[in-house]
Amino acid sequence: MSHALLLLPDFLLIVVGFLVCRYTALDRSVWSGTERMVYWLLFPVLLFTSIVKSPLAPMATLSLGAGGMLVVATGFVLATLLRRLPGIDAHLQASGAQVAFRFNSYVALALAERLGGAPAVAWIALLIALCVPLCNLGAVWSLSRHGGQNTLRELLHNPLILATVAGLIANLAGLRLPPTVDITLSRIGAAALPLGLMAVGAGLQFGGLQKAPGLAAGLLAIRHAVLPAVALGLGLLLALPDGQAQVLVAFAALPTASSCYVLAARMGGDGPYVAGLVTASTLLGMLSVPLAMLAFAATRGLGG
Repeated sequence: MSHALLLLPDFLLIVVGFLVCRYTALDRSVWSGTERMVYWLLFPVLLFTSIVKSPLAPMATLSLGAGGMLVVATGFVLATLLRRLPGIDAHLQASGAQVAFRFNSYVALALAERLGGAPAVAWIALLIALCVPLCNLGAVWSLSRHGGQNTLRELLHNPLILATVAGLIANLAGLRLPPTVDITLSRIGAAALPLGLMAVGAGLQFGGLQKAPGLAAGLLAIRHAVLPAVALGLGLLLALPDGQAQVLVAFAALPTASSCYVLAARMGGDGPYVAGLVTASTLLGMLSVPLAMLAFAATRGLGG
């Protein structure tokens, strides 16, 4: 169950952000500016540098990549279908839909190293490179569509999508960053995770989920129960080797991306509701990841 401990630092950073915002002079006015900096600078730089430096080897892992994209697509479709249920608030659904199919890349990389060392990290890097654009497309589409914004314009101007596409192009072109540039960008990107998670805590309102608890339960069930089950099935259907299949299942069970809150807040969504979903997902991930690993071992006959 040591995998669950990987999520504890993330949750503690959310708690720190909540306490600092509520009980110090660093109030919402400070964190509003922090959110903008994370969204427009820190997260894009982190995505770009991570993808540029990741050994993707896409031709050797086509089935794994296809599996990851199918997992994300399943989450997107199911989250979108929730809005057809009676009594669902369209604004809250558009804000929170991304929680069902986005994933925490930082936890993914740490977990991969624990599971299978360098090969597993390379497999997760491929999934991140393929699925981050897909996730961001789905998230921006949901928010811009409900908010009456021009979806194509929002996609073309979204810094997360632009950074991911630029990283992929640079990686496939064999670009190597000069050492000074690499170190500078890495230090900028390193600030994204702690500040992003603390921004989630700063925007947290514990009553946020009470606005639509049924919708929250549906979105979190997709993220932490349905998608891991889908990944287990895909691993068998695609005849993935044990190592790649395990990485796919772990990928599907991850908590949602901490940047869900930042994106919702910046695009006119319900920030407090999404912050509550992110916090709940982080907690659930501490259970869903080890349980998914146990289910994987059982289905593959690898022992507990």
